[in-house]
Amino acid sequence: MAPARAPLGAVAVAALVVAIFMPAAAAAAAQAPAPAPTSDGTSIDQGIAYILMLVALVLTYLIHPLDASSPYKLF
Repeated sequence: MAPARAPLGAVAVAALVVAIFMPAAAAAAAQAPAPAPTSDGTSIDQGIAYILMLVALVLTYLIHPLDASSPYKLF
């Protein structure tokens, strides 16, 4: 049984060292909290406006060939 106590003692010392220094390492790795968002919704409104303008542009290019190829002259 004597040879089994030497590794057990080394494991106990290693566990004690880890238990002492682990909270300090965790505190050093902690980061500051993220700042609060500063958006007031204008970027969301601008994104919606861009999407609506893109839809209008696509619809214009889809409808224009149909209008141009019609036999009726509007102007």
